[in-house]
Amino acid sequence: MEERLRTITRTAAFVALITAGGWISLPFFPVPLTMQTLFVLLSGAVMKRKGVIPVGLYIALGAVGLPLFHNGAAGPGLLLGPTGGYLIGFIAAAYIVGALYEKAGEKCHLAGIALGTVAIYLCGYSWLVVSTGMNLWLALVTGVLPFIPGDAVKAYATYLIEKRLR
Repeated sequence: MEERLRTITRTAAFVALITAGGWISLPFFPVPLTMQTLFVLLSGAVMKRKGVIPVGLYIALGAVGLPLFHNGAAGPGLLLGPTGGYLIGFIAAAYIVGALYEKAGEKCHLAGIALGTVAIYLCGYSWLVVSTGMNLWLALVTGVLPFIPGDAVKAYATYLIEKRLR
């Protein structure tokens, strides 16, 4: 019972944090830079594999119309637009981070965060090419490369925050 309550409480907290992270954004085109990835990675680090629960719930609630996505956007159209792949990549990232945080050792934890970030990039990049018709190079230049420095900082912050919470 206590574990279930902890999962519910953490799920609510991470849905709120991921949503708040969407309001902290810089308007890049076609994909904005947000703080969502920090909280997605952190959900996996803190909740382990159960970190997919708040991430999946966040995406489901946003898809049915609650204004949870970046800057209050909502609806299934967002999942079909240029940012949809990144949002779907959040689920893969939370799972990967969570699975590797269940392993002992800081190397596994750091690898999980790195691989989770790569999963977001791969899903986002792939869908950006499909949804916009961009060529591979342009999608890489607009949908991945500008985000690497900020995501490196967010990845390291995830590691430090989780370590502090532990």
